[in-house]
Amino acid sequence: MNDLASTLGVRLPIIQAPMAGVQDEALAIAAAESGALGSMPCALLGREQLERALERFAQIDTPINLNFFCHAMRETDASQEQRWRDALAPYYREFGLSLPAPSTAGPRRPIDRATVDLLERYRPRVVSFHFGLPEASLLARIKAWGATVLSSATTLDEGRWLELHGADIVIAQGIEAGGHRGHFLSDDLALQPPTRELVAQLSKALRVPIVAAGGIAERADVDAIREAGASAVQVGTAYLACREATTTPVHRSALADASRETAITNLFSGRPARGLVNRLMRDLGPLSDLPPSFPWASQALAPLRAHAEALGRDDFTPMWAGTQRNSARDVSAAEITRSLVSDS
Repeated sequence: MNDLASTLGVRLPIIQAPMAGVQDEALAIAAAESGALGSMPCALLGREQLERALERFAQIDTPINLNFFCHAMRETDASQEQRWRDALAPYYREFGLSLPAPSTAGPRRPIDRATVDLLERYRPRVVSFHFGLPEASLLARIKAWGATVLSSATTLDEGRWLELHGADIVIAQGIEAGGHRGHFLSDDLALQPPTRELVAQLSKALRVPIVAAGGIAERADVDAIREAGASAVQVGTAYLACREATTTPVHRSALADASRETAITNLFSGRPARGLVNRLMRDLGPLSDLPPSFPWASQALAPLRAHAEALGRDDFTPMWAGTQRNSARDVSAAEITRSLVSDS
């Protein structure tokens, strides 16, 4: 058994990436049952939802990685919000819809003391973070019950910071990875290297194990990135179209379209994330100063997205995917996992 897999309590050196909006407990459990470390995205879960997930995970023997965000929650800015609503107004007129009233309901929120209070009752064995680490007192409580802590780095400096501040394992998120970029020390995307380069840098500089994330679609990718210094890999895009995922029909259709490309955009949340290019990204440019700061951009987009999806259109849908988007297949999560490793 791979040493890191043993540390995580699983059979294979594969982590199914936590993917908010396209999965629930079913995918995490299916990945776990296939020998990988299944993951559950928790940043969008309310307390009752999180508690239900924890209760379900407590019924299985294998660990599940619980993933949380650590961003600073900024106040809404009225001028930013109005600028964004003005940019979206033509689309609302096109579809005969009314702009919704400004709202602060339902955005992604960082882990807090109340969440750690709930987690402590269940003592999950693996907890991971995006955008750094939680405040020291919360992290100390999580580590006190024996949890293994992972967090994402997009640069060598971030990896060093994470090791210094208590991460047990660093996830090297290369620029190829789908979903939100995990940067927290600098917003400069030009500083973020490809996965293989980042893994090589981190494995030489850090003492903690490195998990590679980004551009990993098949067994050859896993073998190559492990040769570069990774102890395990985290894979998301390959699981996007699997049967246990909750990926929307328009997202699945776009993944199946060989002509669709990916780009990094901040339009859907206010923070850079890689996804399939769609109408909104083409019209406004994938990176723009129009959206309000993370996580408020999604609020004004929600009615447009829902209306377009009801028409079978992906114009306003965030369709996160990495550069290896062709790896997404309509098979079981277990088959995806088996395709990534020899010992399955």
